[in-house]
Amino acid sequence: MDAEIERVYVERGIEGVRPRFAYPLIRLAHTGPLTIRELAKSLGRSHSAISQTVAAMRKEGLVTSEPGPDARTRRIDLTARGRSLVPFLEAEWRATHDAVAELDSVIPYAMTTVVEEVRRALGHRSMRQRILDHLVEPPR
Repeated sequence: MDAEIERVYVERGIEGVRPRFAYPLIRLAHTGPLTIRELAKSLGRSHSAISQTVAAMRKEGLVTSEPGPDARTRRIDLTARGRSLVPFLEAEWRATHDAVAELDSVIPYAMTTVVEEVRRALGHRSMRQRILDHLVEPPR
């Protein structure tokens, strides 16, 4: 699905933007500058994941990173380019939500339910652990 969303961006002339950037960019537009920790918490994501996303967004010229109130934090804010994309990203976010709801109505099980159940199952036993449980090392 991410590849298809990214195609929508490219077809609209938006280069270098990944679907995983949309929610953080929208959040920053509504809250103003946040530290990586604050942004991660507000999105329900890990500090590490948001740190990597912010680095990628900074590389694409979508956000700036300034020293925060102490030496350990960085405040993230939108650039003019990042801010200019937010109206489209909000529209795409709503359209994606509607498309998922449409899929839920035409398949015999709710995709959102399946995703939640997979998330819950992986919370009990990670994908890494599941792979390791099935991994058979070739003889040396």
